Order: sequence, then structure tokens, then C-alpha cells
Amino acid sequence: MLQINATHINYFHVCHRKLWLFCNGINMEHTSDLVSDGKLLHAVSYPQRAEKRKEIEISASIDENIVLNGKIDFFDAVGKVIHETKRSDKIEIAHEWQVKYYIWLFELNNIAGVKGIIEYPKLRINSDISLTEGDKRYLEEVVNMINKIRINEVCPPLINSKICRNCSYHDLCYADEI
Repeated sequence: MLQINATHINYFHVCHRKLWLFCNGINMEHTSDLVSDGKLLHAVSYPQRAEKRKEIEISASIDENIVLNGKIDFFDAVGKVIHETKRSDKIEIAHEWQVKYYIWLFELNNIAGVKGIIEYPKLRINSDISLTEGDKRYLEEVVNMINKIRINEVCPPLINSKICRNCSYHDLCYADEI
């Protein structure tokens, strides 16, 4: 059975190589200072949320072979708003699709009217996110493409982008060039 989570959706929009490595059990997030910084930022940026912690996990199945999972930073159940905290907007498209994925999970669980906000506390900006019918169809395609990447026996090539320098997989991907 294929298990998809928001990390898969995010990585799909950032780098297929990173996604393939992650799908095949190679997780480098624990080695990243930037990931640690992001977790700290999430914990300290909105102290008023600590007392009413609303981090939730949500799951849905789109067929008998695919289970979708999500772990949401903060969910305001009264306003039906997902709050996702990020340290930088450098890969904003991946953040947007991650939040759209969460909204989709709610809709698959028959909870309508959910919206999202991506919060960039260091930049002092927020980005409102909603989900369209076209977005839902695209997410279904993305799930299928993630599975194709996952089962491929060959790791996708380097993208050799500026974002690679700060990636937790950088040393692994560029090991032959050191």
C-alpha cells in the first residue's frame, strides 16, 4: 500500500531526486540546521497557540491502494483555517501545494470550507491558500506521479539549482563532486 504525506507533495514540487531518495528510505532532514531552525521558529513564533495546541493528523484513502496522511502545524477548528509556518518563501510553490494537499484531505473527509494560511514570521507576511476543482485533479495526478518516481529503479538526475545549496540532501547528491 502506498502511503503519501505532505512531505512527498512538498518534495515533488522542489526536486524529484529528493523525493525519490525520501521515498526509498533515505531521510536527511535530521541532519539539517535549517530544518531545526524551522521547527524552532514554529514553536516560538506564535506563543499564544502553545496553550491551545491544535496540531492534528488527518488521513484519507483515494482508493484501496493509496493512503494520504497529513500532520498540520495548527488548525483553527472554529474558523476552519489551516496555519502552516515556514521560515522562508524561497520554495513557496511547494508550500502552497502542501497546504492545498491538507485542504484536500479535509474535503476527502467531508469537511468543506477549509482554507489555509502560510505564515512567514521572519518575513512578516502571510499567504492565503484555497483549493479549486482543478487543484484537486492536479493533486490526484501528483499522487500518481509520486508513485511512478517512487517505484523507478533509477534515481532522478540532479537539478543543480540554487536551492540545492541549502538542501539537507546536498552532501549526498553532490558526494562525487567533493
